[in-house]
Amino acid sequence: MIDGSAWVLVTAGAFVGTHFILSHPLRRPLVAVLGEAGFAVFYSAIAALSLGATVWAYRAAPVTWPAWAVGDGLWAVATVVMLAASILLLGSLVRNPALAGGTTPAATAQARGVYAVTRHPMMWAFALWGACHILVFPIAKNVILSGAIILLALVGAALQDRKRASRDPQGWAAWQGRTSYWPFVAILQRRAAFGGVSSHAVAGGFLVWLVATWAHAPLTGWSAGIWRWLGG
Repeated sequence: MIDGSAWVLVTAGAFVGTHFILSHPLRRPLVAVLGEAGFAVFYSAIAALSLGATVWAYRAAPVTWPAWAVGDGLWAVATVVMLAASILLLGSLVRNPALAGGTTPAATAQARGVYAVTRHPMMWAFALWGACHILVFPIAKNVILSGAIILLALVGAALQDRKRASRDPQGWAAWQGRTSYWPFVAILQRRAAFGGVSSHAVAGGFLVWLVATWAHAPLTGWSAGIWRWLGG
C-alpha cells in the first residue's frame, strides 16, 4: 500500500512525466485532434490536476528525520545561491531567444549577461531553487519534490534545445555555439564573455530574493535567507 512520502513520488512523477510527454511526443498528434486552443486547455487541466495532487501528497506526507544536520554554514550557502538564482530568473525575461514568441532571433542574439552564464538561465534558476531546498531541508518528501523540480528544469532545458534545433537548425546552432547548457562552460571555453548583466536583472533579482526569503517565515513558520540572522 502506498502511503506517506511514496505518494509524493507518485504524484510528482506524474506531474513531471505528463509535462514531458505532452510537451514533446504527444503534442503534435494531440494538436492535430484538439487544435492549439483545445490542446492548451487539455495540457493546463492535466498540469493543474497533477500539481494539485502533488501539493496534497506533500502536505499529507510526514516530516521524516533529516538526512544530514543543517547549520548556519549550509544556510549561508543556500542564501547566496538563491540570490544568484533570482538574478538568473529576472535576467532570463529579456531578450531570450528560447521563449515562444520572442522577438530576438537565435542566429543574431548576443550571449551577454545571464546568457553568457548559460543559455537556460530560467531553468537553472529553478534547478538551483530545488537544490537549495534539498540542502537546508533534507527530509524525504522535500528531497522528492525538489528533485522533481530539478529534473523538470534540466531535462526540460535539454529537450528545449532539441526542439528549437529541429525548428531552426542554423539559427539555434549559432546560438549554441555562443552559449553553453552548463553554467560558465562557454565563458571558460572563451565562447562567451562574462559581464553585461543588466541592472534590472540585478536589482529585480535582489528584490525578488529579499521578498521571497522574508515571506518564508509567515508562509512556512521558519526564517530563510538573511532574515534567519536578522530575525525578520
